[in-house]
Amino acid sequence: MTIVVTGATGSLGRLIIDHLLSRGTQPQQIVGVGRNTAKLAELDALGVSTAVVDYADRASLDAAFAGADTLMLVSGSEVGRRVEQHSNAIDAAKAAGISRIVYTSAPQADTTALILAPEHKATEELLQASGIPFTLLRNGWYTENYESTIAQARATGVYLASSGDGRIASASRTDYAETAAIVLTSDGHEGAVYELSGDVAWDGDEMASALSHVVGRDVVFSSVSPEEHVAALTGAGLDEQTAGFLVALDGNTRDGLLATMTGDMKRLLGRPTTPLREGLAAIA
Repeated sequence: MTIVVTGATGSLGRLIIDHLLSRGTQPQQIVGVGRNTAKLAELDALGVSTAVVDYADRASLDAAFAGADTLMLVSGSEVGRRVEQHSNAIDAAKAAGISRIVYTSAPQADTTALILAPEHKATEELLQASGIPFTLLRNGWYTENYESTIAQARATGVYLASSGDGRIASASRTDYAETAAIVLTSDGHEGAVYELSGDVAWDGDEMASALSHVVGRDVVFSSVSPEEHVAALTGAGLDEQTAGFLVALDGNTRDGLLATMTGDMKRLLGRPTTPLREGLAAIA
């Protein structure tokens, strides 16, 4: 069996490969593809086959997928271009005779109002139309998304957000990567849709408490309005579009769209997910 992992030079894709190797998959059974040649060279040194691939370059996809059995389709990072890019990858997989696709989607992608979901919903529809057996890993929120928050809390003693009393069931990226590796290397997942999240949904005060332990100073949660949040972000140097996007995500949090806990990831892992404080400490 040969597994192609897209986005292998990104954080999630590389971790998936690490977990595949730790679970006993032989390096020569893995093809890591991406655009960063320096990071691909690191995989080469482990014995993993690699290829330089651009989602927009169909020929590069065709060459990389040739002879593979399974595609780990890690969703692209270019918001607004994902549907086209994923379509190219799915078409190349079909042409190569790949018999299984595992895709990293978004929570409740087919029904949610989450701002990030539409491109994932469209990709799920492409997978359904492809005729290739697939598994959906609807990844929830990553604790690593708060890397800059740690620095802010260390400097100011404040965790500022417009999420109100909303909760987030985040988990560490390695949890999601290990789950993907388990699905890739075990049977019984065809057609499955896994809603993946952390075991605990935390609120702003609980995040502030976790940050206090990690940065070694008291951190308080400053709950602001969306308008105040935009002003704070643009005042810190963010452009209005990025600030608006981040504030919209906090709005999704207020609406409870990132708080769902199904226990799917804990069951697949056979262990609890990484607690918030531990995950933040690993980042710090």
